Amino acid sequence: MNDQTTNVEELKKQIQNFCEQRDWDPFHGPKDLAIGAVTEAAELLEIFRFQTAEQEEEILKHPDKRQAIGEELADVLFFLLRFSQRYDFDLSSCFAEKMKKNALKYPISEFKGKNHKSQKSL
Repeated sequence: MNDQTTNVEELKKQIQNFCEQRDWDPFHGPKDLAIGAVTEAAELLEIFRFQTAEQEEEILKHPDKRQAIGEELADVLFFLLRFSQRYDFDLSSCFAEKMKKNALKYPISEFKGKNHKSQKSL
């Protein structure tokens, strides 16, 4: 299984099967899944907290730390996939629509090479 051969729907079905086998639906309301996504994202952040750019690069080169990062990314993805599976969100469509909005909000002519938030509201 890899990014080039796996699609989002396959991942959602895998998550659904995993959770249904464990009877986890009662524990996976929208709030619970949102909390899970944020909690796991915070665990990813913890790996890089208080690190310089140079230290971040070293972390990314270290096999054990890359493994830990991959596990945290997978945990975040688990909760995003589970939320979208349980509550019928097409992640690819959501992503495509959001990227269209982002392109309007952050035009290349105004934001290329800049790291600040747009004041435009959508």
